[in-house]
Amino acid sequence: MSETLSILPGPFWVVALLLLLGGGWAVTHIRGGLGLPVLAVLGTTATWYVGDAFYNDYANYHTKLFTPEVLSAAWWQVALFLAVFLVLVPVMHRWFNARSLRRTSQIVHLLRVGVGQPELQAQVNLMFRGCLIVWLVLVAIAAVRLRDELPYYFAPYLAYKADPWGRGQIGGGFDSLLALAAYVQMFVASIFGVVAALAQNRRVRTLALIGVLLTWPFYLFDRTRNFMLVVMVPGILGWVFLRLRIGMLPKILILAVCYYMINAWFAFVIANRAEISIVDAVNGEGVSLKDAREKHHEGLNMFEELCWVNTFIENGTYRPNWGARYFAELVNPVPRVLWPGKPLIGLDYAVARGQQYGDDGSVTATISTGMIGQGAVNFGLILGPAFAAWLMSMWAAILAGLDLRGDELGRVPLFALGMILTFNLGRDITLITLYTFVFGALVIWWVGRSQRRPPPARVRRTGPAGRPQPRQWVGPSWSVPPPPEELAPRPPLP
Repeated sequence: MSETLSILPGPFWVVALLLLLGGGWAVTHIRGGLGLPVLAVLGTTATWYVGDAFYNDYANYHTKLFTPEVLSAAWWQVALFLAVFLVLVPVMHRWFNARSLRRTSQIVHLLRVGVGQPELQAQVNLMFRGCLIVWLVLVAIAAVRLRDELPYYFAPYLAYKADPWGRGQIGGGFDSLLALAAYVQMFVASIFGVVAALAQNRRVRTLALIGVLLTWPFYLFDRTRNFMLVVMVPGILGWVFLRLRIGMLPKILILAVCYYMINAWFAFVIANRAEISIVDAVNGEGVSLKDAREKHHEGLNMFEELCWVNTFIENGTYRPNWGARYFAELVNPVPRVLWPGKPLIGLDYAVARGQQYGDDGSVTATISTGMIGQGAVNFGLILGPAFAAWLMSMWAAILAGLDLRGDELGRVPLFALGMILTFNLGRDITLITLYTFVFGALVIWWVGRSQRRPPPARVRRTGPAGRPQPRQWVGPSWSVPPPPEELAPRPPLP
């Protein structure tokens, strides 16, 4: 580390200063709802870019791949991203959350009072019932698609993982509907963990734990670490910070143990996923968990990708597409059967990085550019990082709004999910990452709407014309308006 620190250029220290100042500002604005989302974005930037320099040996790796000019330019782009983000995020917050600015953070309130409030427990129970209905519908669809393989959908550790939502790299037909089901299932699995952590009703908590046992293995015995984080971490954080009424030091120790276990499992997955399935590896056919602990984590190299973007744009190998990739991300939910020529996402950059096109138009592997590099491939080396900062400032404002309205149905778990997804956005700002959040918000909207729907209007025949008189909502109860003759003033009694 000392060797790396001694050769880091001046722009790196500008990045470090902005992270420090931004973090201090965010801490002072936690009660206002904006602090935690800003800390999440700053932590994401520090992990994917500053962390890359130290984790991947900047002195002996990056400096041998890239010229000093490219390295310096990349650090300046990270600094530009942070500066624009810190300037824009209060503006976006005031714009997005104008009606909630007088509120205070509900997360901070829950940390102080715990989860025993009747209003919160009623929301947890209602949200669980809604998600349970959605999951049962998904299970019915999975049963139709998998048939005899259905047991391996719930318990992939028995032999292999049966995936009812599988599709190719380039979707066809109505594959986007399979993607929808996959991301809704991921949200439901995450909510099961949150409910198991927060629910005080023993029956609800037991059913949620059963849901965890039936849904989490689908992700734990897969190859995608991001999905594992999305499913597991919200429930873990809810249990540690909101359910456990213990001191902060024990909570930190519990989180450290959880981090060690998750990190060890990730290392095991990385060591085996290229050769065999994770189930086979667990059965002893691959690298053991003990040997995998020293495995170097792949993919923590977004600063490296930003340097490649700079190199390709400077030498003309790659040209900014002026928003085409962001547009492809935006229209990704459209089924390809309705739009056969729907643009592909990021394949041109993968080819620039040395991947080859296949016969079906796919590539050997897609390569993430990082949230700052993604801005650069869209809008160039200066405007691009600023545009990415604008997108992340809007995302932080959305999360702040969820925190401020945390007393409403589903906002707290949706906020927790969004905070976890913020880290995943460090690889690319994409709907593919946010699908779980978007469809989860739709599920919560549906649950809330079905709960608020008034009872059906009943009619009775009254009045001279025998016309039906509908029941009208007049406050805490339903009543029928009196006939018009009853509303007329009556003569005084003699």
